[in-house]
Amino acid sequence: MPRIAALNIYPVKSCRGIALDTARLTATGFEFDREWMVTQPDGEFVTQRELPRLALIETRLTADALHLSAPGVLPLAVKLAGDPARARQQVRVWRDHVAAINEGDGAAAWFSEYLGTPLRLMRFAPEARRLSNPEFTREYRDQGLAKFADGYALLVIGEASLEDLNRRLEANGSDALPMNRFRPNLVLSDDDFGPYDEDRCTWLRTSGVALKPVKPCVRCRITTTDQLTAEVAAEPLLTLASYHTDEILGGPTFGHNVIVVEGAGRSLRVGDEIEVEWNF
Repeated sequence: MPRIAALNIYPVKSCRGIALDTARLTATGFEFDREWMVTQPDGEFVTQRELPRLALIETRLTADALHLSAPGVLPLAVKLAGDPARARQQVRVWRDHVAAINEGDGAAAWFSEYLGTPLRLMRFAPEARRLSNPEFTREYRDQGLAKFADGYALLVIGEASLEDLNRRLEANGSDALPMNRFRPNLVLSDDDFGPYDEDRCTWLRTSGVALKPVKPCVRCRITTTDQLTAEVAAEPLLTLASYHTDEILGGPTFGHNVIVVEGAGRSLRVGDEIEVEWNF
């Protein structure tokens, strides 16, 4: 039975993540995961695809603030309590338009100075509701919720999948890659949980929690960005495309998108065993 090897949240979409020992589930994924997003002034979202140096922005959460730091600029603290009177603005993340809270001119100036282009920091509005693609969530469409993640509550990857990819990369003369290239929320590990077994699961369950894998994760060029230096290369997309491409989805996949069907309010811990139901 696989165990949880790592838990990660990414408070600001496309910025650096936080490794946790315990993560609290909500209907939209782990608490504070992708709760903030960087946008252009008109609300259009931006990511490492356009601005690789977002990878260098470190995030940290305390009881009362989101703390941000980056090379060459003073740190920024954004209050968690927020201001209920702060203006709402419609923002776009992929095909979805949702209400967000504008975190103000100070945060906007910080991101704009660091990244050299006019930007805003937006927070997912508490009254907003964003559904995942019903084509994949099907009968669980009402439970398929996300905040500013690309489309689904959680991303799950098995350690064995990365080990297999790294063997292939090294055989091609490339360096092995760390798991942070793929920005998972939940990493599973077990001698019997083999490469890409996350793609063969129909359910992941533990202690009142039911997670539904719904779709392989098609990978984009963010995986080619070194999360410690923001340097961009060609791998791993070239190697993934050579052996792990989903023809229907139209690209190389790595990891699996998951929705929260049961368990909002419960917590997952590193070391927890996960009961797996298989699709064969």
